[in-house]
Amino acid sequence: MEELISQITTRTGISEEQARQAVGMVVEFGKSKLPEPIASQLDALLGGSAGGSMADQLQQGLGNLFGGQS
Repeated sequence: MEELISQITTRTGISEEQARQAVGMVVEFGKSKLPEPIASQLDALLGGSAGGSMADQLQQGLGNLFGGQS
């Protein structure tokens, strides 16, 4: 998640704290739209407790929302 925050900060010029807040809002919004079994795993994926490849894919997907590379 740190890489995503860094990319948002670099690309938009907003502060790291603002980028963290934006990512947090996107994650909370996503969790509110997902079925509970999947939503409950989102925090674990972002926290790195799941396999790195899944977390990397999720970060890449979220990064694409902000114009990141695919």
